[in-house]
Amino acid sequence: MKRIFFGIFSIAFIFLLSACSKEEDPQFRILNQRSDKANVQIQTSGGNTININDVEGGQTTAYQSTSAGNIVAMAVIQNESVSPTATFFAAKDTRTTIIIQTDNPPSIRIDQTD
Repeated sequence: MKRIFFGIFSIAFIFLLSACSKEEDPQFRILNQRSDKANVQIQTSGGNTININDVEGGQTTAYQSTSAGNIVAMAVIQNESVSPTATFFAAKDTRTTIIIQTDNPPSIRIDQTD
């Protein structure tokens, strides 16, 4: 009887461990610290492009998922002639905030968390 309980417990424990180790796709969001609207283009290493348009000044968008790899973010800011660009690596299980800063000329900062 002990062997049956031990076997059932062992199988349940293995399933529990495998369920906890699932890796999530990387996620990103945009934080526009400027007063003007921005359109942001995200290019992934897989060749996909994600456009996030009309990010108002002071607004933070919801997180979006992408595939892991090199990412290029470019912001086109209303009333600005400079379009800042930043490159970063998006790994599994990370969250990235792409921050459009108030510098002159405008710049992008990348904040990542696990």
